[in-house]
Amino acid sequence: MATSFPNSEDASPEDLHVRVLEDDPELGRGLAAEQQALAVRHLTARTRRLEQGEWSGPFDGEDDMDGSIGALVLDGLLLRVQRIGTVVAAELLGSGDLLRPWVTGEEGSSLPSSARWQVLQPTTVAVLDRRFATVAGRWPEVVSALVERSVHRSRLLAFQMAIGNVRRIDARLLLLMWRLADRWGRVTSDGVVVPLRLTHGWLAHLVGAQRPSVTTALGTLAGAGRVERLEDGSWLLRGDPPDFDEPLFAAGPAAP
Repeated sequence: MATSFPNSEDASPEDLHVRVLEDDPELGRGLAAEQQALAVRHLTARTRRLEQGEWSGPFDGEDDMDGSIGALVLDGLLLRVQRIGTVVAAELLGSGDLLRPWVTGEEGSSLPSSARWQVLQPTTVAVLDRRFATVAGRWPEVVSALVERSVHRSRLLAFQMAIGNVRRIDARLLLLMWRLADRWGRVTSDGVVVPLRLTHGWLAHLVGAQRPSVTTALGTLAGAGRVERLEDGSWLLRGDPPDFDEPLFAAGPAAP
């Protein structure tokens, strides 16, 4: 029986469309070859290019929140900053992450808060709108892969929450750097390069510390030969990943 798909050519000609599974083939990893070829052809999405700076609404898909899946990051780097009173926390997002940028975190909360998006590197997102959601329903494997992306994002946030309880800030930074290396790192003869131009201020938001403390801690790590800032702003990790038995991770004195 033939399968009917909504027309992907109804969009305005200035919209740039991509075949999502060509840009992100992992989404189709559970499909048999014949179904994968069909999904690659029909799972198209409009893209939006985000330049460095603040990213604010209205966001694509915000006018159809019940029908739109959200925005899939194809390349680039984003920082989402959440502020509650005087406390600021952040999460780093990049290729493969699924976003619903119009969700602020205030929904249903009795506490006021605010969130903002910062584009750290030029970023391309695919807008997974109602049409995409309708077509993707033909392949539960693709839908499952998209849900898995959201779960992975929540796991990374849980990791950040955990390292925020590590006593020493240099230890927090080292753990964060190696976790970022797992995802974005590139192995070289000198060590693992994390090609993310993260400022001391942004790192402070990511590990739950103040910027001056982060600057001091990075100096300590550099002096120990474990982390080096490269000329292009990226980071070089030397040696092996952290060992939790080393003194760096020793617990502080117990509270009375």
